[in-house]
Amino acid sequence: MYSTFLMAKMLTFGFMGWLKKDKLQLIAFQAYGTVSHFYARGRALEDEKIDLSEKGFFNLITNTWKRFETDEIKNTSIEVTLPDGRILAGKTDKNGYYLIDEKIDDLESLVNEEGWLNYEISYSDTALRHEIQNQNRFPGELLIPSKASKFGVISDIDDTILHTGVVSSLKWRVIFNTFFKSAEKRIPLEGAADLYHLLHRGASGEEANPIFYVSHSPWNLYRYLELFLKSNDFPKGPILLRSFSDFRKRKHEKPQKETEVVNILKTYPNLAFILIGDSGEKDANIYMKISNEYPNQVAAIYLRSVNHKKKMSRIRNLIKTHTTTPILVVDKSEDAIAHAKSHGFI
Repeated sequence: MYSTFLMAKMLTFGFMGWLKKDKLQLIAFQAYGTVSHFYARGRALEDEKIDLSEKGFFNLITNTWKRFETDEIKNTSIEVTLPDGRILAGKTDKNGYYLIDEKIDDLESLVNEEGWLNYEISYSDTALRHEIQNQNRFPGELLIPSKASKFGVISDIDDTILHTGVVSSLKWRVIFNTFFKSAEKRIPLEGAADLYHLLHRGASGEEANPIFYVSHSPWNLYRYLELFLKSNDFPKGPILLRSFSDFRKRKHEKPQKETEVVNILKTYPNLAFILIGDSGEKDANIYMKISNEYPNQVAAIYLRSVNHKKKMSRIRNLIKTHTTTPILVVDKSEDAIAHAKSHGFI
């Protein structure tokens, strides 16, 4: 009965979508750069009017459908306007994604005290003027860590700060939690937000140490995860996800998480990082490999324990052989806080 009703609702929704032309939007993913390197990415889509605060099961299902059944604006010109009036040009790809990667001077003067640079992005293709409908200025943010930052934090999301269920059989909990729970109802791991704020503020309590969030989730969940972090008072930071094409990568290629972490380390070669992940998947292997390759940039590794005896046994045996970087298996946030205090991080 429910499946029949849901199918009818989906078909109705799709039919109405054919009749009504949606406005266009530009989603700017929070990114990171340097005082001389502007790096912004995001996606051009039709605006499906997704309201993540809507209540009720069928509204949740409808919004989930909209997040994944996207109408991309492909191969179109866009432009970024900086606070001082400078304009940078770009173009979307066949999936609607855009990347603006430019060497540019004097970005430091444009950031606030937390290191965020606010900009606007818009469509520059005049052929889209009817679809834009007088709304062609969308906000974006770029993080440029302060030179006063003592260290940075790179954190996994799934089962590290958010109960996901990546170790469940057949991943059914991941599917249920992602598609059938609203972002505001998702439960963070106890004490995680407090830990991240302490790390963000540092030992003096007045630092602005950057926080980066990395997940294997697709970019379709960007706003969902952004709302989760904001609703649960986590420090603001770039959220780094992946496109669906990344899921088809060959096994011999580097994991997306490894690539993202290494890119951050290369961007800030004079900054050390605390890497935080979970013990359920491959975080330990990835982080240990990175710490061996960049021993001067990995200050510590924290691995959240998971409720899986075999996986925990593997992790504890694995870290016994690693001497490059301090590694702590964390049963609760207080363990990481105590370790961070003893090492002068907070």
